[in-house]
Amino acid sequence: MTTPIPVPADRPVRLLIVDDDPLVRAGLALMLGGADDIDIVGEGADGSEAPGLVERLRPDVVLMDIRMPVMDGLTATETLRGRPDAPEVIVLTTFHADEQVLRAIRAGAAGFVLKDTPPGQIVDSVRRVAAGDPVLSPAVTRQLMARAASPGGEEKADRAQGARRRLASLAEREREVAIAVGHGRSNAEIAAALYLSVATVKTQVSRILAKFDFNNRVQIALLVHDAGLLDDGDGPGLS
Repeated sequence: MTTPIPVPADRPVRLLIVDDDPLVRAGLALMLGGADDIDIVGEGADGSEAPGLVERLRPDVVLMDIRMPVMDGLTATETLRGRPDAPEVIVLTTFHADEQVLRAIRAGAAGFVLKDTPPGQIVDSVRRVAAGDPVLSPAVTRQLMARAASPGGEEKADRAQGARRRLASLAEREREVAIAVGHGRSNAEIAAALYLSVATVKTQVSRILAKFDFNNRVQIALLVHDAGLLDDGDGPGLS
């Protein structure tokens, strides 16, 4: 597991854009290049170009399209996240929930944004990921978890029992943070709800990831979902 290292606040975020559509790349470059705190260091037209570009340009964040002809964004994400100095990856997609998106996040992507997302939100997503706060909206989290859930009653019960057992191994505060992550809350929102500092929330999330050998927050959310704890108002300020 690669622990996110926030980009220092005194320099711009180094961003690499990888998409096979030149018009999309141009639009993203125009949109993101206007932000004073984001520096677009390069562009790639296929996932196969990503490893070499990352080696040469050392971006902090890669904005990665999923569907590309030679090497898709999923394979490229898995390759990049296997590096010891891996950049954060935001998956860029045209659909809301798909097994491919789950695969990307399990590979260690910090989240994903839709291509029709308002420009300001895409800029904000890059900033948040660079700050060590992975992006996954509550609506998308619910869709992903619904996609991952099995309809089988017995299997679902077994999965719920196993998930509850794993969550029971957490300290009380860690469990509260995990449930808040399951609700799709950001670190700042969790801090406000639980009367903690943002730094403390980040530490708690890192501990949960390490305990379960997870790569990202959506894996925590899936575990909380499997345990059936998203609809019971569990945890202070989280109902």
